[in-house]
Amino acid sequence: MKNRLYKILTIAIIVIFSTACGNKEKHNVNNDHSQNKEPKTEVNKEHDEEEVMLSQQQFEALKMKTDTLTLRNMSGYIEVNGSLEVPPQNEAAITSVVGANVVAIKVIEGDKVNKNQVVAYLSHPNIIKLQTDYLNAYSNSVFLKKDYERQQKLYDAGVGSGANFQKAEAEYNASKAMVNGLTAQLQLLNINTASIRNGSIAQQITLRSPIEGFVQKVEVKIGQYVEPQTDLFEIVNTKYVHADFMVFEKDVYKVKKGQKVSFMVQSIPNTELTATINSVGKTFEDNPKAVHLHAEIENKIGNLIPGMYIQGKIQVKSAQTKALPESAVINDGDKFYVFSVEKENNKWSFKPIEVFIGEKSDNWVSIKFAEEVKAKTKFAYNNAYYLIAEMKKGEAEHEH
Repeated sequence: MKNRLYKILTIAIIVIFSTACGNKEKHNVNNDHSQNKEPKTEVNKEHDEEEVMLSQQQFEALKMKTDTLTLRNMSGYIEVNGSLEVPPQNEAAITSVVGANVVAIKVIEGDKVNKNQVVAYLSHPNIIKLQTDYLNAYSNSVFLKKDYERQQKLYDAGVGSGANFQKAEAEYNASKAMVNGLTAQLQLLNINTASIRNGSIAQQITLRSPIEGFVQKVEVKIGQYVEPQTDLFEIVNTKYVHADFMVFEKDVYKVKKGQKVSFMVQSIPNTELTATINSVGKTFEDNPKAVHLHAEIENKIGNLIPGMYIQGKIQVKSAQTKALPESAVINDGDKFYVFSVEKENNKWSFKPIEVFIGEKSDNWVSIKFAEEVKAKTKFAYNNAYYLIAEMKKGEAEHEH
């Protein structure tokens, strides 16, 4: 009897102990699941629910650029190159018509000059001799005129010889031709013949600019002897500078008057100029085989100097599309994003917006939005890579 009671008690104690251990183990398992369960907030958000905040200092340090969308022609272009030129009537070379020495220079390269403005003074004994020759020829012509008139009266009265009259007439006409020739030479030297007749002999002559413009070259120095017809100064009126492009044979049929051209000048980086074609050449250059076309520049800025190298694209189609710089678009997995921008007090908020990309041209890319955005929304024009990296870093920190 005692042995039976002892067995029953032993079994009861084992059952109670096993049950207690089982409950404790189940309780511990439940606690482990509760501790390891991941929260569903923030970490699994889509990109369009995230944002990157930058302080004003960070914004400036990163040199962030923001603006609204722009419309650009992303296709239908012909690539061309060429140089800046001016029409022949808007550039001039100043020369001397006689050999002389430079005694004064009144301009330097880059100076603006008006039409007929003095740019230099020249002097030489030949210039003085030319004036004295004129004065002698003029005085002789006055004398011969009087003799001719006297012989004419005698001849008309029938008391003079016809031969004497004809000789006086011939000598007078020859003297007039001599005076007229010397007068023309002096006018080329800008010397007033009336002053010479009054006894004033000019010691030096002036060189004047035939057009308005800027001094591009000065080829002389003080004291230098210059030969006739030698280029001494070069004047260019840059007001009429235009773009001169070369179009290769295979593309000639695509271009025509009135088309738009966008181009870049190396001296004005990160600036796009536009022009309109106003003339297309009708003959081919031999090397390379191409035709010239001239385009009037619409937004002249900076220092545009003839001879500058330019590269451009002729728009042969008029389709326009929304576009952003390539630095504004970032690829994340199989999707592309741009960042909208809003300023909140002294902080800048950048939010990713999914887009579909299209044509690329000159570091710009055409885009279409996955969802509609407001018309005046501003976007980050650069540093998209940095912004997406900051956003991912914020997600990773939140997970921990």
